[in-house]
Amino acid sequence: MTELIPAPRSAVAGSGEVRLTRHSRLYADPATEGVGHWLSAALRQATGLPLREGRELDEAEGGIGLQLDPGLGPEEYRLVSDHFGVLIEGGDAAGVFWGAQTLRQLLGPDAYRRAPLDRDRVWSVPYLRIEDAPRFRWRGLMLDVARHFTPKEGVLRHLDLMAAHKLNVFHFHLTDDQGWRIEIERHPRLTEIGSWRARTKTGHRASPLWEDKPHGGYYTQDDIREIVAYAAERHITVVPEIDVPGHSQAAIAAYPELGNTDVIDTTALSVWDTWGINPNVLAPTDNTLRFYEGVFEEVLRLFPSEFVHIGGDECPKDQWRHSETAQARIRELGLADEDELQSWFIGHFDTWLAARGRRLIGWDEILEGGLAKGAAVSSWRGYAGGIAAARAGHDVVMCPEQQVYLDHRQDPGPEEPVPIGWVRTLEDVYRFEPVPPELTPEEARHVLGTQANLWTEVMEDPARVDYQAFPRLAAFAEVAWSALPAPAERDFAEFQRRMTAHYRRLDALGVAYRPPAGPLPWQRRPGVLGRPKDGPPPSR
Repeated sequence: MTELIPAPRSAVAGSGEVRLTRHSRLYADPATEGVGHWLSAALRQATGLPLREGRELDEAEGGIGLQLDPGLGPEEYRLVSDHFGVLIEGGDAAGVFWGAQTLRQLLGPDAYRRAPLDRDRVWSVPYLRIEDAPRFRWRGLMLDVARHFTPKEGVLRHLDLMAAHKLNVFHFHLTDDQGWRIEIERHPRLTEIGSWRARTKTGHRASPLWEDKPHGGYYTQDDIREIVAYAAERHITVVPEIDVPGHSQAAIAAYPELGNTDVIDTTALSVWDTWGINPNVLAPTDNTLRFYEGVFEEVLRLFPSEFVHIGGDECPKDQWRHSETAQARIRELGLADEDELQSWFIGHFDTWLAARGRRLIGWDEILEGGLAKGAAVSSWRGYAGGIAAARAGHDVVMCPEQQVYLDHRQDPGPEEPVPIGWVRTLEDVYRFEPVPPELTPEEARHVLGTQANLWTEVMEDPARVDYQAFPRLAAFAEVAWSALPAPAERDFAEFQRRMTAHYRRLDALGVAYRPPAGPLPWQRRPGVLGRPKDGPPPSR
């Protein structure tokens, strides 16, 4: 009936419609003024209607009203369209904003355009009553900008696409072996050197092909402030990730003293130009700790988020095993082995962040060797890490690579561009269940929510990112927001029916999604860029 995505908790149709005209006004109470500014700007550019501010809902001219209702919960909203006009009430400003996103869908696909196609068009909203609320508080998307850089305007576009799908956490993967993407004023070489690499592997790491030209870029601190503010206007929290102690060659290339200098000549390292697990990791020294404390001090000034992601994944221990400096640290601290040394490293920053009112979150490897009570876990290596973390009393974000790594291929056939990882179709993502059935109700309360991840090793441009993300991100958004039945009972055919309308919204937004019938012939690429389909999935 409503063809909404994600599906609302309830929607009851009436008989009639509200027509928006050049006389229609938009009223927002003081607590929802920010939502009113966003909605009026979005609808003015698409419809050409002035939607001037009014002091109250104007029933004579089909006005739009936005206000809070203390009886509703966080992010919950109610949308009523009747002869009085359209009224959106929310438990908080975020709830009103999600209701405004629903209103935009109800107005039709052309409500997503940046200029009106026909200034004489009649814009209408059917009479109905919608009551809606999210299932999870963390409905996330991670974008890796280290492997392939996304300029600021592209990041802002991702935030708009997230908001259109009621996703509310943007996990910003800012540093890795292949690039450092955030300006740190006290350590300028991180961007002067660490943000550029001389060449780039084309396709999967097994490919023999290279793009022999420099690749790079970074965000100034003012860029970051703009991104964070733009996200906040859309009720999206930006969670920064500074990856330690592995995935750090870009930082070591800029500041060689951060590496294990008693094992290798770190001055010979450059920003990494290929993919996989890198053996060059940070040295567990006081100098390294002080350096990254300085990094995080600037990060905290830029990002007000409760959580700060510190990575912690895929940290090979070979250099530590051969480093007398690392071994001396193990003996000094009375640690059992190198795994406990990594736990000590992570624990240092957990304590450091907690002392500043923040919470550490990291990939599920941070569980190895013990984890401080306040830390949270991103469970990426399947469900096991999330189950272990929840049972130990840690909050969890479920993002298993087998289900929600959107860089993985969408079809088993060879026509997929760079066919890496497991096959995960639109239906597979729609049947993903974030809460493992093994958890008790008490343990399940530690599941903050879920997140889809876009790793960009084989996504060389925005069109390729769109192709991998959509339409699967729409299915993921419904999993994260809606109260769906068990995976086997979900009505995928009905979801596909609603996607028919949603593809037109994506068209209006300019999203280069994967066609529903599969890739077109001219989108196919030589198989040499990928890996044999029976091989292992790519490492981060």
